[in-house]
Amino acid sequence: MKTLQILFYISMAAWFLSEFLYKNMLKSGKEDKKDKDKSTLNILWLAIPFSIAAAVTVSNLSTLPITDKSWIFYAGEAFILIGIIFRFIIIRSLGKYFTVDVTIKQDHKIKKEGFYKYLRHPSYAFSLLTSLGLGLYLNNWLSLAFAFIPPFLAFAYRIRIEEQALVEQFGEEYLEYRKTTKKLIPFIY
Repeated sequence: MKTLQILFYISMAAWFLSEFLYKNMLKSGKEDKKDKDKSTLNILWLAIPFSIAAAVTVSNLSTLPITDKSWIFYAGEAFILIGIIFRFIIIRSLGKYFTVDVTIKQDHKIKKEGFYKYLRHPSYAFSLLTSLGLGLYLNNWLSLAFAFIPPFLAFAYRIRIEEQALVEQFGEEYLEYRKTTKKLIPFIY
């Protein structure tokens, strides 16, 4: 269990560091249409750190365990790692089209292969999986709610803004793509 705890601290540091680097390195360029963000990046940067701090604080102040079995720690850590790794893979697959702010590049195209064949926002889905993993690892119902709900609401707002920009840019092509994919959970939502 001590090894799992060390892995948890390392994965949390990796999560923070990766998101910090994305935020500072993957911003839109001067020639991009970047008036579309409507503060979604700021909202995410408020919601996610708040949710992490609140989830950890609540887990230290209350005892509302999800289960008394140790599998929950392993499941939580697995979700954290899967979320971090697959979010990185997805960001890499988008290449120059990935920006942390809602932006339309000049030669922007709708990606429809890989994870994008099933989900319109797989990067957000895996970020939320990481948040879910944190809540599970903390093994506290209130922590789970704090870890997941604020980021989910922030991403839901961002998805609405982002999809508006994509419909404006691509029109019918994006509307057709939306009919064949889900937002965050394959085959469900």
